[in-house]
Amino acid sequence: MDLRKWTLAVAAGVSMLASAAHAQESKFRCSEGETYYMNVMVSGVEYWFPVYEAFKQAAQSMGCKTAYTGTPEYDVNKQIASFDQVLAKQPAGILVHPMNSDPFIEPINRAVDSGVAVVTFAADSPNSKRASYVTSDNNREGSYAADVIAEAMGGKGEYGILENPGQDNHDKRVAAFVARMTEKYPDIKLVGRAATNQDANKAYQAVMSMAQANPNLGALFMPEANSALGAAQAAQELGGKIRVMNADVNGKILDMIKAGQVFGAVNPNQGIQGYMGFMLLFMAKHPELIDPMNDWKRAGYNPMGVPFVDNGFAVVTKDNADDFYWDAYLKRRGTKGIEE
Repeated sequence: MDLRKWTLAVAAGVSMLASAAHAQESKFRCSEGETYYMNVMVSGVEYWFPVYEAFKQAAQSMGCKTAYTGTPEYDVNKQIASFDQVLAKQPAGILVHPMNSDPFIEPINRAVDSGVAVVTFAADSPNSKRASYVTSDNNREGSYAADVIAEAMGGKGEYGILENPGQDNHDKRVAAFVARMTEKYPDIKLVGRAATNQDANKAYQAVMSMAQANPNLGALFMPEANSALGAAQAAQELGGKIRVMNADVNGKILDMIKAGQVFGAVNPNQGIQGYMGFMLLFMAKHPELIDPMNDWKRAGYNPMGVPFVDNGFAVVTKDNADDFYWDAYLKRRGTKGIEE
């Protein structure tokens, strides 16, 4: 074969491969108007914003549309109402953070039965028909936070817990923290617990009362960021000797970590959470794209379910706090965040 014919043959082969690749790739594209929603409670909480940014990033790469929805209140009934408003639009899928597990069983099941794919993130409704659940490992977060605090305390002292009973992921973080302390650090005693329910004012009052009853209080753990704002203020007023450790970060928490007012935080990898949340949602909506070695043809349906995806987490300290500011991330991404 001469050089010209060889070149033409190679070009034809490359063209065929490119066409085949394009045909395969095109399957992983949304149809016109195909829209996926994210639904949360307390929609102004900064934690959600990077999750949605990566959710949107994954969707845009596949030609899909997205929308950010939720309710500003910490009220499960109002969140369910907002979920139902989204469902009425018959979206392709919904990535939802269920405030409480059991109340969301019926709404999620109703969505799935109507043909809308549902994936949960950060908090779960495990007894529902949701296809998948993506989160950081809350048990590892709680245990790791306990190790960090215990090392700083030299393995001795007293600590307290501020909590948010009823929210699945928060309960797991607290339970793991307490269990780790009990099992590995017997000389560090739990001396107080208070339900602050993500309210900074309640956290402030709780820490003041807890410290008055326990003057040797050396550390506090809480499973979210809002309570840490009040807890850190109280700890500073009490002399700055109480180490405040929480989960999740926002701009204020990052500022307080850098100033030494908050000891540290465990923070889920929100970007991976949102990106993988969308990918799982898309595959749940389009299970026909998967050809597994099972009986799906005989059974008449092709289920797509991944029970759990761990998006990982980071420990935020003075050393790396600058890497977690939402406004800097948004500027780097060049987008309008939740407004898109």
